[in-house]
Amino acid sequence: MPFRLKKALPNHIDIETETDPVRIRLKANPRAQRYLLRLPADRSGPVLTVPRGGDLERAEKFARQHIAWLIERLQDRPDHVAFLPGATIPFRGEDHVIIPTGKLRGLVTIGQSENGSPALFVPGADDHIARKLTSWFKEQARKELHERAEYHAARIGKKIAAISIRDTTSRWGSCASNGRLSFSWRLILAPPEILDYVAAHEVAHLKEMNHSPRFWRLCEQLAPQTPEARLWLKQNGTHLHGFG
Repeated sequence: MPFRLKKALPNHIDIETETDPVRIRLKANPRAQRYLLRLPADRSGPVLTVPRGGDLERAEKFARQHIAWLIERLQDRPDHVAFLPGATIPFRGEDHVIIPTGKLRGLVTIGQSENGSPALFVPGADDHIARKLTSWFKEQARKELHERAEYHAARIGKKIAAISIRDTTSRWGSCASNGRLSFSWRLILAPPEILDYVAAHEVAHLKEMNHSPRFWRLCEQLAPQTPEARLWLKQNGTHLHGFG
């Protein structure tokens, strides 16, 4: 029998605050057990999940009860930083300034600005810089994640079927039962030890397809920095999604 709410939900609701109203998208989920308010990393705006049997009245009540929490999270969220000339963005955990080369062709290169700070020199017209730099980041992520994942897989005697690089928002990596690994390209923005931890984490799933104590022991054997890396991602992961 298909899932139905008591009444069709609108696409969104607007909750009044002391300043401006906050728009919250509504999403019906027949598998959800409870109402859930979240702020997606892709900056698409707040989402309220409505469970089976939910209705608009209770959704609005839930949103009002948690609006203070939501406003605090919205205020704490770092500003978006576009890939534009002069912008400062992280690469392997170190801030770099974007400098156009003024040339139509060429490759992205790493160097220093006139004041000696790390820089990324990007060719092409200004309106092409974002695309060129994103492609370059993805390629750098692909190389480094391949290297670290293959290294960890060899240590536990496992084979990787394939590795893909994506722009995921809900997780930094994944491991399918057929041995295919997937990673977010934004890991190249983080310090190398963070990228290495995520690679080790997904490789560990090739042997332990769970998050049991045995899995975490294996993960720490591969990447001793696991506890610190998990904390770093919890505190800084949203920040990485604010670039580009």
